[in-house]
Amino acid sequence: MASEGRATPVALTRAISLAGAASIGAAAWLVVDQHPRFAGGFALAAAGMLLISGHRANHGAGGHPDRMLDDLLDRAWDGAVLGAIAWATRGSHPAVAAAALVALGASFLSSYVRARGAALDYSVEESHVTRGLRYALVSAGLLLASPFWLLCGAAIVSGVALIVRSSQVLKEERV
Repeated sequence: MASEGRATPVALTRAISLAGAASIGAAAWLVVDQHPRFAGGFALAAAGMLLISGHRANHGAGGHPDRMLDDLLDRAWDGAVLGAIAWATRGSHPAVAAAALVALGASFLSSYVRARGAALDYSVEESHVTRGLRYALVSAGLLLASPFWLLCGAAIVSGVALIVRSSQVLKEERV
């Protein structure tokens, strides 16, 4: 039992997750409000918090609810940040909006294949490196206020993850 006044490892993991969630909301708001550099800072801060809390949740400082919260917040990051980019740039920069939507779709499909494979008890790779790279590319695009090519890179990273995870599921299915 934790001593009085000290947070337990699980409570700390959840606090980091919730701070990350607040930063996701701030990033999305700032994208829509046309402040991409500030949004990039909040997106990067959220990414860091989500990577830390996700690592903690998956390596001893959390249970099933914390791992589920980690997956949920990863989807929230993509949906809120990439969705906001697509919304904010749809009229002025349709290519950026399209790149954000492709990155969002590839990320969600990749996550779906991983979750579906896990539900079938297949061994499907979950990499925080892939997630971190995706977060970094999108955040850097916002910080530089020039997101098109970096969004394309995020779409490619998610697409490669989708292909790798799909091949893992197919290999498991054959066994």
